[in-house]
Amino acid sequence: MALHKLGIIMNGVTGRMGTNQHLIRSIVAIRNQGGVSLPNGDVIMPDPILVGRNENKLQALAEAHNLTRYSTNLEECLADPYNVIYFDSQTTDRRAEGIRKAIAAGKHIYCEKPTASNLEDSLELARMAREAGVKNGVVQDKLFLPGLLKLKRLVDSGFFGRILSVNMQFGYWVFEGDWQPGQRPSWNYRAEDGGGIILDMFPHWRYVLDNLFGEVRALSCLGVTHIPQRVDEKGEPYACTAEDAAYATFELEGGIIVHVNSSWAVRVNREDLLTIQVDGTEGSAVAGLRDCKVQHRVNTPKPVWNPDIPNPFNFFEQWQQVPDNQVFDNAFKIQWEMFLKHVAADTPFPWDLLEGAKGTQLAELGLLSWRERRWVDVPRLEV
Repeated sequence: MALHKLGIIMNGVTGRMGTNQHLIRSIVAIRNQGGVSLPNGDVIMPDPILVGRNENKLQALAEAHNLTRYSTNLEECLADPYNVIYFDSQTTDRRAEGIRKAIAAGKHIYCEKPTASNLEDSLELARMAREAGVKNGVVQDKLFLPGLLKLKRLVDSGFFGRILSVNMQFGYWVFEGDWQPGQRPSWNYRAEDGGGIILDMFPHWRYVLDNLFGEVRALSCLGVTHIPQRVDEKGEPYACTAEDAAYATFELEGGIIVHVNSSWAVRVNREDLLTIQVDGTEGSAVAGLRDCKVQHRVNTPKPVWNPDIPNPFNFFEQWQQVPDNQVFDNAFKIQWEMFLKHVAADTPFPWDLLEGAKGTQLAELGLLSWRERRWVDVPRLEV
């Protein structure tokens, strides 16, 4: 058995997502389980170096998780041949610059999405990585959530028959910061800092729709800034220059119609923060982050519209839960393990920087549709 240690530059890991999902629940968890095993018995052991601008935060984070490597000097980390992977979870407006430097240094790239603030930069990164011959991947975490894995199982089995439509509801109330602290950082609500729910969430919706139901062919989108002023982390009020909600309709290949409401200004009256209802000729399903329930054609009740009497149906009881049938690991950790095997053992990893560019494309076209108040087609991307 051979041990393959992989030095990983983790840039921007002091942020909420970088700390919780990528460091603690992925890389530290992989280290604690003894690495990632390969079929031949070899083991991959990630060895991260935490990179950021605040040395005190980096030191505290490293010490809290028994790590010894951290730095505020990205160039030194990139120059060290021991570090073979560059990971970026910085704010969106900083990501492309960091990835460019890492590609130039010959590092394999793994990063959060969106990969850049605009399609031109996202495509440039994909081209650079291909020309440099470095392996590259983009986080597509929602594909590995238990609820969506169950939904994919249903799609692959033909449960739905012909899929007709998909209805996705996402969001929750993010406090304004005046009488309760907000759950999201203030930059999310400033367009000049790369904020906005369209740029944040449409890259997610792109890979979810493409991988589960069919490629997106056209969209219509309306963005709204429902809350015009919020209070930042220092207690200072600021104007919200980015949208906090988006209401979109997508047309997929095969004629499937998808409606997606995304909002940070909605109070939740549904079973999860994200719900996806799929309706087909043979059956329907509703998936959340972890659970999925179904209603087959033969079990579909026959309600009759009658507003003059109390509702005699409990519609929630008319659905059946899809069983787990497997143990589900953390979605981010699953994809990290796949990328580490891709780098160390050349196993397949289809979610590359070009796939990431597709997410940026959808966000950019969503903003265009909103600005021009019209449907827009989604052309195929090539590097």
